Amino acid sequence: MINNERENNKRKKVENVRRLWYKFSRNPLNVIGLITISLIFFIAIFAPLISPYPESAKEGVNFSEASLAPSWKHWCGTDVIGRDILSRIFFGFRSSLTLGLIIMLISLPIGVAVGLIAGYYHGTWVDILLMRTTDIFMALPPLVMAMAVCSVLTPGIINATFAISLAWWTIYCRLTYSITTSLKNEFFVLSAEVIGASKLHILLKEILPNCLGSILTKATLDMGWVILLGASLSFIGLGAQAPTPDLGNMVSDAAKYLPDQWWMFVFPALFIMIIVLGFNLLGDGVRDIIGSSERG
Repeated sequence: MINNERENNKRKKVENVRRLWYKFSRNPLNVIGLITISLIFFIAIFAPLISPYPESAKEGVNFSEASLAPSWKHWCGTDVIGRDILSRIFFGFRSSLTLGLIIMLISLPIGVAVGLIAGYYHGTWVDILLMRTTDIFMALPPLVMAMAVCSVLTPGIINATFAISLAWWTIYCRLTYSITTSLKNEFFVLSAEVIGASKLHILLKEILPNCLGSILTKATLDMGWVILLGASLSFIGLGAQAPTPDLGNMVSDAAKYLPDQWWMFVFPALFIMIIVLGFNLLGDGVRDIIGSSERG
């Protein structure tokens, strides 16, 4: 009897996965986004193994191959000191994705926790204190706040990550707060309160699971914009510092050589666009899955 129940549960899980994949794959753009982001993560992880010239990610010069246009030997050309641009782009994926993932790991827990507490205690001094603090952090756009923090601290990838996280958590706080305030008076939450469930249980077991769909969708869409923000900081010299390969500082360094050595600028900028577009397409697919699941 128990074995039959386990088999039925496994069968239901497999059917749910197939159903979600079917809904996701109905839009070819969703699949393109998934393939794009999967490929970028693969390249970032195995960059030392698949880069045609991994030594280009380190300090060093090779003036005999400096400023070469794209060719079969160097698909994206070389820079002014002879480093292979494609190899540096591959290593640049690492810093971009690392920055994005760390910012999400910092911003999401803080924003969700503050939003849950403020939303559950809506209308009390706790709500007022937490949300007015959030409003203070939201007063400046994320890029402006990040620029201010990075300009005070030593420019670098660590401080850039801290600076962006300082502004980005407010987005998830507002989203979670909005959902929580609409759920706190639902029947299942009131029932949990009546039977004596703890506040922590209500927040984590009753309300939070109903927020995860929207939060996951928002986080997937935001990853591309966070990476773009990090590249913007690097472009103005407040993010990753040379010789660390980073798409933003590669674009910044190449701008002074336009239009003659266009490939130094175009290819890093193109891959920034591909990353942002890939995460947007993937986020749309996640939104389609969650939306259809809620309707179902």
